[in-house]
Amino acid sequence: MRIDCHVHIVGTGTGDTGCWYRPKGLTRVGEPFLVKAVGLTVRELHGPEFDQLYIRKLLDFIRGSSVDRAVLLAHELPHTEDGTALPERSSLYVPNECVLKLSQDHPEFLAGVSIHPARKDAMEELEKCLAGGAAALKCLPNVQGIDWNNPRYTAFLERMAEAGLPLLAHTGSERTMPVMDHALASPRVLTRALEIGVKCIAAHCGTGMMVLDPDYFDVFAEMLAKHPNLYGDNSALAGLSFRLRPSALRTMISASMDGRILHGSDLPVPPSGLLPWAFGMIEWEDFMDSRGIANPLERDAHLKRMMGFSETSFTRAASVLRGVK
Repeated sequence: MRIDCHVHIVGTGTGDTGCWYRPKGLTRVGEPFLVKAVGLTVRELHGPEFDQLYIRKLLDFIRGSSVDRAVLLAHELPHTEDGTALPERSSLYVPNECVLKLSQDHPEFLAGVSIHPARKDAMEELEKCLAGGAAALKCLPNVQGIDWNNPRYTAFLERMAEAGLPLLAHTGSERTMPVMDHALASPRVLTRALEIGVKCIAAHCGTGMMVLDPDYFDVFAEMLAKHPNLYGDNSALAGLSFRLRPSALRTMISASMDGRILHGSDLPVPPSGLLPWAFGMIEWEDFMDSRGIANPLERDAHLKRMMGFSETSFTRAASVLRGVK
């Protein structure tokens, strides 16, 4: 089974989804490109049926691609350590109920829930999500202010490990949403979770935007050798993010990382072969072929194959995620 382990939900709350969208910074600048990536318009984004249109597009993309299922990601609010929510620091919100219901209604979807462990009801929310069929827990430590090495979160992580719920955590650069703590971009934020026994997926493998941000790929590779329950995903690495260096790609597709990298698109971030071609990671013909693929999920998958990622990267998530049949 081929799984895209990194697909974002964006919603404005139409149809009582509970989502909201209040873009800040580069999220506002990139808004036209994000909605265009899924075949929609800014007018539809602000229209009365956006959430339903977005979901229909995702279903069409999956059904028309070589990917069988996709993990839809909820998006938690930033919190302080005392559990105070900070909605003013977020560009969007997607409640767990939204992705859980979508995964129950459509076999193409898997639920990637999101819970800040400082929430006063964090354990209760975790149990509710486990009962609802959560396949993974997604977080952005540097954006949401989550230091998983904090001993206060031990019980939460122990329950995740017991339930077999993997932690999909953003690592490396983040330029689209306000960042609470830049130091939490390092994959080392996952150390305690790994030691407790939680399967962890370092989204983007710790890569950083060239020139602008620190790159933690070497840290990720070092940790991968120490922790058999650590994985990475290649989301946003076939795009215009300036994250991926040719040397890092060679390592990701090498025998030493075989089976430890999972496929992820990062939709609605638009996939593009321009930088992979410019940096010599794909041939011109592959770049031109990708431009003819209208389906963004399939275009991203095609580019990843041309970049050298094996079929294992597409199927590995089935054995990492919780409850995949």
